[in-house]
Amino acid sequence: MPLRLSTDTSLADLLDAAASEGRALVGAWSSLGSPLAAEILAGSGLDVVLVDGEHGPNDLTTVLGQLQATAAYPVATLVRVPSGDPVRIKQVLDLGATNLLVPMVDSPAEAAEAVRAVRYPPAGIRGVGSALARSSRWNGVNGYLDGADDGITLVVQLETRAGVEAAEAIAAVDGVGAVLVGPADLAASLGHLGQQDHPEVVAAVHAAIEAGHRAGTPVAVNAFDPAMADRYVEAGAAFVAVGADVTLVAQGARRLVARRADHRTSPEEGE
Repeated sequence: MPLRLSTDTSLADLLDAAASEGRALVGAWSSLGSPLAAEILAGSGLDVVLVDGEHGPNDLTTVLGQLQATAAYPVATLVRVPSGDPVRIKQVLDLGATNLLVPMVDSPAEAAEAVRAVRYPPAGIRGVGSALARSSRWNGVNGYLDGADDGITLVVQLETRAGVEAAEAIAAVDGVGAVLVGPADLAASLGHLGQQDHPEVVAAVHAAIEAGHRAGTPVAVNAFDPAMADRYVEAGAAFVAVGADVTLVAQGARRLVARRADHRTSPEEGE
């Protein structure tokens, strides 16, 4: 009897379950390009591990390693591709990613193109090579082609003034499973580079959350500051990304150095 396997945890399923429980999902970025770091995050109790192929040093091989490392854990692994390029999207999906994040989406038309890229014909343009790929576990997933489109959660990222202004229409595009607001680029777009807590930026994030609610689509937010994360959850965010492996390592190392510096004694006078 052939072994029949399943694909990785669906972000859409986790969002639905969390909504029924009245809570928000919590995630963190895997930006080191390390399967070990990704597995540490996956085993920490987080709901979502976000593999960063846009700003992190990730290529197809390191993304594959992280998907394999997190597969044993009850987390959704959300892979951010560098752009909406259908070729890269196809490659990442063939690696077995079932949750995909496309950055810098500014319009419903761009969101619709991302939907087409994650779907097989006739609904989309994804190339058919699953028999050669981990996505189907090399034809080990029973009926993979028939259910592949429905098994993918597409998240599009709103990071500009234009994206937030079109948030409701983007969120309403058939096939968009969630939107994620990126306050860092949004702040830059609004003329407040490096000021994610600027009132205009915060107001824009709130507006995007409200737009998502009107469209019936979950909204996620990048919010590394705990107070801001709490504020966005209270505003209705369904999912917050609250940190990253690189920042955890950097901050931890700096705390160790600061503690050592605090215990240094000043030289005696005259020495």
